Amino acid sequence: MLSMNNSQSKQHKDLNYLVVGLGVTGFSVAKYLLAHGYRCRVQDTRDIPPFIKPLQGIYPHVEVKKQELDGELIAWADVLVVSPGLSIRRADILQATELGKSVIGDIELFAQAADKPVIAITGSNGKSTVTRLVGDMIIADGKAVGIGGNIGIAALDLLSTPVDYYVLELSSYQLETTQSLKPKIAAVLNLSEDHLDRYRSYADYIQAKVHIYDDADACVSNYDDEGTKHDTNDIQFSINPEAEVEFGVIDNDGVCLGHRGDPWLRVDELKISGKHNWANCLAAMALAHTVGISRKAIVESLKNFEGIPHRSQWVAESNGVEWINDSKATNVGAARASIEGRDRPVILIAGGQSKNADVGALARVLKERVKLVLLMGEDADRMEQAWRGATRIERVDSMKCAVARAYANAKSGDC
Repeated sequence: MLSMNNSQSKQHKDLNYLVVGLGVTGFSVAKYLLAHGYRCRVQDTRDIPPFIKPLQGIYPHVEVKKQELDGELIAWADVLVVSPGLSIRRADILQATELGKSVIGDIELFAQAADKPVIAITGSNGKSTVTRLVGDMIIADGKAVGIGGNIGIAALDLLSTPVDYYVLELSSYQLETTQSLKPKIAAVLNLSEDHLDRYRSYADYIQAKVHIYDDADACVSNYDDEGTKHDTNDIQFSINPEAEVEFGVIDNDGVCLGHRGDPWLRVDELKISGKHNWANCLAAMALAHTVGISRKAIVESLKNFEGIPHRSQWVAESNGVEWINDSKATNVGAARASIEGRDRPVILIAGGQSKNADVGALARVLKERVKLVLLMGEDADRMEQAWRGATRIERVDSMKCAVARAYANAKSGDC
């Protein structure tokens, strides 16, 4: 994690702000800085940065440098506001740090300006589901909420609307450029290998994630994932019925989710399926309950929540075969949780980029739960080598072909 120069870490109109990257986040940052009268330039290496037209439509005289981040720009800047899609370990950004420049992200600017309680959520998987659930619970309780960060609306854009709470999904990239965030409550949902193409080690990735607990009034951690634990005062959740936790699974004439042994609702009342989603629901219960949201609003929201597109999304059931879209399961932990959460034999369509993760860690669950893997994409060779012998594997050259082969091999009772 890069540290900020304390003398430059606060917003000040005497400072020069350089917005690095003009994507969704950079657009939000530039608008915020310019609207508040701060000196601001924007740098992007693309010939036509994605948001240059809308930005110049609002601020015609904004200076956009379509070039590399060079020594002249670094010398001009006091503060570099770096988009989360860009690595702060790049040579040019490290050079700026060595010269004493502050390197921050949009969440740091947000944290310096927000004047309402912040519920901050991170983890390798489930972040968006839990963020949406907590937001729904607050709305059901009759309160105003701003929901965003790494999902939906950029955090700085939330500041323009009066709210009672902010609920932020935060990525490791956003957390590593943030120092001033003081959440009312913070959660690390789970940890598994991800983004190892951006981090030197898994330990560095974990360090970025657990940074969310710094300065939080209360912390929620996952009893079933030791790496998420902050200290002995954590509010914990677990899907292990034997665990003695604040929020957990209770066997009470059927499987229930509850608080300190008191069942709040049965899992068969949920519209989202899988044990990984039980964990997501319990985390949301812990966060919402701790900030004072009523039990009625929490339970109502859990019963009504239909999930998020592409995240364990139920698509259809045809001839006894369930079709699930979980294309957002882009790391090993998410894939394992999704497969283990099914109580049917699975046909898995997999592929894409492995991001240097240990895909071999999926071999056991593939052997136990998956009857067929249909492989495609950039790292298909690597996955096939890691999974050979665990289950039957076929190579396909398109999603259309994969779906056709899945349909041909599926039997009633499969997923």
